Amino acid sequence: MGVLRGGPSHEYDVSLKTGAHIMKHLPKQYEVKDIVISRDGDWHIDGIARNPGRVLSQVDVVFNALHGNYGEDGKVQQILGAFGTPFTGSNPFPSALGQHKALTKKIYNLHNIKTPVSIVLHPKDNTWNKIVGVFQSFPQPSIVKPISGGSSLATAIATDFVSFEKAVEQAFRFGSAVLIEEYIIGREATCGVLDSLDSSQSYALFPVEIITEAQKIFNKLSPVSNLCQELCPSTFSQSIKQELQEISLTSHMALGLRHYSRSDFIISPRGIYLLETNSLPGLTEDSLYPKSLKAAGVSFQEFLDHVLTATLSKTS
Repeated sequence: MGVLRGGPSHEYDVSLKTGAHIMKHLPKQYEVKDIVISRDGDWHIDGIARNPGRVLSQVDVVFNALHGNYGEDGKVQQILGAFGTPFTGSNPFPSALGQHKALTKKIYNLHNIKTPVSIVLHPKDNTWNKIVGVFQSFPQPSIVKPISGGSSLATAIATDFVSFEKAVEQAFRFGSAVLIEEYIIGREATCGVLDSLDSSQSYALFPVEIITEAQKIFNKLSPVSNLCQELCPSTFSQSIKQELQEISLTSHMALGLRHYSRSDFIISPRGIYLLETNSLPGLTEDSLYPKSLKAAGVSFQEFLDHVLTATLSKTS
């Protein structure tokens, strides 16, 4: 089997860490090949650059440990599918859908899931007059982020026009469009979902409560201990925990995701707001999803074996 990590996205480093953590904890029955995609998009196996076909001919299944564009947006999934290589995680279209924040919001709305109000700035809107107009018409403060991607990259809270203009400029460097979202004050949470072996059922894990400093945005690329405290089990009421789990399951199924996912929330006096759903959440030693697994009594090794068994069972 191969562990696919790295990739030509801004989340290259966290992907390397996710892949390393996976390889460290794989059950002994798996003979692992480390497949690294460079920042330039070149595939390597055993430290040697090869075309994807030659790489994939050496493995019978791939654990997709990529993050961000190329790894989560359906592109690498299409390549793996074209070569008939079974892979963990979601299929191409659900991956692309889950990676596009504006499209996921439309799915949330169709399923009556609360999500922050937002507007999208396209490249043609990247003018001073347009940015001034949006700042004046959209409730401030606001959250500014690229339309796709994860790890809170280029995500910022804008409190005045100077910070808003700077945040828009930065977000355009990381994405083809920019999402402007209402800033909701509340408690942060995340909740994972895990499919059964035959994918006939999905189960929500225990929610994780994220306690951050004021005006900080959680970023899985930074040392967790410097940013926040995570509680699992959380201190939320039973009704809030149950609602977080129900929404996570609904979003996982509505987006057509497979094997596992993680949804991020804000709990405010106005209700629970779903921010986004990650089709390939981080699996480093500091990541949130493994913490939820541990709270449920599932070891990381058991999780890896479960996902790989589910992936291979579809091909047998």
